[in-house]
Amino acid sequence: MVLSLMAQLIVRNIERSVVLKLKRRAAKGGVSMEEELRRVIRESVAATPSKPKKSFMDLVCEAPDFGDPYLLRQKDRPREVNFD
Repeated sequence: MVLSLMAQLIVRNIERSVVLKLKRRAAKGGVSMEEELRRVIRESVAATPSKPKKSFMDLVCEAPDFGDPYLLRQKDRPREVNFD
């Protein structure tokens, strides 16, 4: 036997700007604000969690060590050829 449990949530202290945006979004979709909020909650819970973004310093620290960049530039320069 499967029981269906429907819950009610009360969320307080929502900024007025958020409420207005939610009302506009609901009106645009032709649904009530309550239904729009249900959709937002479902989508956010169903979404796969994203990996935290790495900082620039993390990326720099993970970069391979190629040695001194000045030496690499010197090595990559063409050799002088003497035709005497």
